[in-house]
Amino acid sequence: MKWLLLLSLVALSECTIIKVPLIKKKTLRENLIEHGLLDDFLKKYTFNPADKYFHDESATLIAAQPLENYMDMEYFGTIGIGTPPQQFTVIFDTGSSNLWVPSVYCNSPACTNHKRFNPQESSTYQATNNPVSIAYGTGSMTGILGYDTVQVGGVSDTNQIFGLSETEPGSFLYYAPFDGILGLAYPQISASGATPVFDNMWNEGLVSQDLFSVYLSGNDQSGSVVMFGGIDSSYYTGNLNWIPVSVEGYWQISVDSITMNGQSIACNGGCQAIVDTGTSLLTGPSNAIANIQSDIGASQNSYGQMGISCSAINNLPDIVFTINGNEYPLPPSAYILQSQQGCISGLQGMNLPTASGELWILGDVFIRQYFAVFDRANNQVGLAPVA
Repeated sequence: MKWLLLLSLVALSECTIIKVPLIKKKTLRENLIEHGLLDDFLKKYTFNPADKYFHDESATLIAAQPLENYMDMEYFGTIGIGTPPQQFTVIFDTGSSNLWVPSVYCNSPACTNHKRFNPQESSTYQATNNPVSIAYGTGSMTGILGYDTVQVGGVSDTNQIFGLSETEPGSFLYYAPFDGILGLAYPQISASGATPVFDNMWNEGLVSQDLFSVYLSGNDQSGSVVMFGGIDSSYYTGNLNWIPVSVEGYWQISVDSITMNGQSIACNGGCQAIVDTGTSLLTGPSNAIANIQSDIGASQNSYGQMGISCSAINNLPDIVFTINGNEYPLPPSAYILQSQQGCISGLQGMNLPTASGELWILGDVFIRQYFAVFDRANNQVGLAPVA
């Protein structure tokens, strides 16, 4: 009888995993290249990925999300907002905490080319007078906050606060392959104190476990998925290794060392890293990244990327991250990306504030290799090699 009860509980936990499929699309960079606009963009905007994580804490209504950080994003999922649901393509971003989408109140060029939420077409929408502003490297998305039902993986997250954009920055966002962003980081970094979607799902009892997990497929257009409320072991091999969150805000962890061929290349004496599905590349301090780019033979191409010979994939060593005593090797096939413009390095540098210490961003280049579990109940990240 006990075994039957146990099996029933296991079956129940499997059934309550909410899975949202992610699809791969052309990136914003690729769209800009196709329309001959990338040169103008790169000349007009200075790109520093660190802007996403370091901004003016005194501006309580503003969360910094540099638009350029999403230049190379290629994984997107669909949600519905309102009754009946209006569909939006969003980035599921563990590096931010707000949900926002374009609205009919926005007449910026970027909004006119994307789906816009219309509150008058939803019977469950509740308006507020609270403004929200999210600062990008290209300007600010400004709007208002409202409440409505959000459909995530077929489950109704009721009374969810979200941002309705009224202005969106820069004409370049017109070509973005996504409508909005669904943040999955801690509520501590949410603009205007808005409750993040996953927190609301947990508070409403929609998920059986206070965690979510992410699998990103390497090459297929489909197969990638974000799972709320559970872990599907078919997506990884071996055991999950658990790493304590070092700072609750982003999904920040401590790294022991970073090596190539057994030699330290960065992170001497340890450093910090953020596991971020909303950053496509592997990002680190500019000096360290510049040295690695030189070591692997990468040089800047005309598209603002670090080009590299495709044959290097067969000859270069792994980059090994040692985290909480366990090694996580990244082979050249992971950190060298094949694009329409040839092979490019999947590494990028960022200029960090002087007092911040050494910080790395483990973006999709890393997450494609390691199934990732984001455990809010125990404030830890689980990693295991993908199946």
